[in-house]
Amino acid sequence: MKIKAIYILGAALLWSQFGFAQSEDEPKLEINGFVRNYTGVLLAPPNEYSIIQNTLNLEFRLQSDKFALYANPYYFQYPNKDDEFKLREAYVDIYLDKFDFRVGKQQIVWGQADGVFITDIVSPLDLTDFLLRDFNEIRIGVNAAKINYYPNYDHSFELVLIPSFTPSIFPSDIWEPTIDFPAPPTFDTSNIEVPFSLESSEVFLKYSLSKSWADIQLMGAYTWDDAPTMHVTQIAPPDPNAPSLLIKPEYHRLALAGMSFNTDIQGFVLRGEGAYYFDKYYQTLDPTAKDALVQKNFINYVVGLDKSIGDWKLSAQFIQRVIIDYDESIKDEEVDNLATLLISKSMFRETVRLEWFSYYGFNNNDALMRIRGFYYPMDAVSLELGANIFTGSKGMFGQYDDNDMMYVRIKYNF
Repeated sequence: MKIKAIYILGAALLWSQFGFAQSEDEPKLEINGFVRNYTGVLLAPPNEYSIIQNTLNLEFRLQSDKFALYANPYYFQYPNKDDEFKLREAYVDIYLDKFDFRVGKQQIVWGQADGVFITDIVSPLDLTDFLLRDFNEIRIGVNAAKINYYPNYDHSFELVLIPSFTPSIFPSDIWEPTIDFPAPPTFDTSNIEVPFSLESSEVFLKYSLSKSWADIQLMGAYTWDDAPTMHVTQIAPPDPNAPSLLIKPEYHRLALAGMSFNTDIQGFVLRGEGAYYFDKYYQTLDPTAKDALVQKNFINYVVGLDKSIGDWKLSAQFIQRVIIDYDESIKDEEVDNLATLLISKSMFRETVRLEWFSYYGFNNNDALMRIRGFYYPMDAVSLELGANIFTGSKGMFGQYDDNDMMYVRIKYNF
């Protein structure tokens, strides 16, 4: 992996020289990127390292009036686990009068929410480090064909076709949730693969209306649930007093219809999005339910309000998920309420920025507070010092109460 990273950096330097030598009439190659060190330490004794990561991120752009090529390889180096070398995006753009085409591996961002994913589900998520990665690094690129149609200035349509399913990557290491079983379960992964076929393709469609008074998007999708459903059956155990379980993870189809909007009201930006999901599988305690599962529809929505006052930026969101036709045997709660708050201030001629971003879960009284400061001593260099604080004893954030940490990130852009 280290040798590959050296090859990529060397190729970048060579191509940058080639790009600068081209005439003004030819497509121009641009190469950008950054190197970064990210070191975090847990606050609880014995103060183990939560992460030590060195990053090389490269972006290649070759663009003309009618087409563009883009590639974003990256390399994560760790001292205590395998290095990671991947291609986040690699696609070609073609521009016509009323159409744009993008084909290849790409990140696709929908919706208006910050830090939550309601209609922004085209690209799956890499949650290896829970929600602590930058969001442009959390999204996984998907192999897709994207078509944008612009019939006029106010209206546009976007069609996304994904021929092969890519699931989300779930938390690992210190972020892996603890699940208590009465006895060690048996796992059968024979049904976890999604066939690579036309029938298994995913389809997303979005209509956008842009007016002076508001931006509105309507969308629909026939996709796959990025999280596998656990089909659970009881099996005859060696010890009759310790019943054992057979768990078969399997991905299932998921359909949804949704909308998003944003508008300016007296200097405040009001935004929101919501979606109605069909036939989501939920775990149940009902002994008559096949594989301990039931299918229910649910609604998920967010409403946010933003305000900028000088160097201050304020943003608040309320997020709610409601299971329709709820059954008391379902393990998930009928209504789940979540809120976020962002407070940010720039100072000293924008060489320093302080930021507070927090999640708060009403159901379990748990929270994640991300407190960080940025210092920009020169154009290409940034220093970030931060803390991630978890509170509560259960819930999405409370389960990580022992993972409070401080970290520093040093980044050089080129």
